[in-house]
Amino acid sequence: MKVFGFAGYSGSGKTTLVEELIPRFVMEGLRVSVIKHAHHDFDIDKPGKDSYRHRRAGATEVMITASRRWVIMHELGNEPEPELPEQLKRLSPCDLVLVEGFKRQPIPKLEIHRKEAHKPLLFPEDKHVVAIATDEKLDTTLPQFGLEDYDAIVNFILRYFGIERAENTEKHAAAGKAG
Repeated sequence: MKVFGFAGYSGSGKTTLVEELIPRFVMEGLRVSVIKHAHHDFDIDKPGKDSYRHRRAGATEVMITASRRWVIMHELGNEPEPELPEQLKRLSPCDLVLVEGFKRQPIPKLEIHRKEAHKPLLFPEDKHVVAIATDEKLDTTLPQFGLEDYDAIVNFILRYFGIERAENTEKHAAAGKAG
């Protein structure tokens, strides 16, 4: 698995960027997974649902499965949050993992920066930032992309990992099956 991160402050556009990149990678024939880090308590479950009731009763893990998807909810209790390498081990095999958040992890990443946010840049202190998507020209030798220059960002990431472009029908057929 190739792992590539997207780092920036809240509101910088990380989710929108990742959402736009995923179908482009799929069209290249890649199987893509995403890990999204939340900085706050979250719950995908709803009070009153069976799975919620099972968790509230004390189950450490609850799996919900159906014909189109499945999910496992794992309660940490007093355990510390697992680090990114531990979370990566939980994913099914894929070609590319896009990591949103985890901005301090030692993985190659694209910094997303908006001038209007008035937030400090990450790349001067983070040697793992390998490129920047921004709405202003920055004084750096790192590759820079516009915030909506999705195809150029995809091309950069493919080149970064040495992934060949899907040019033959076999790869395009695989991309069609993924959707």
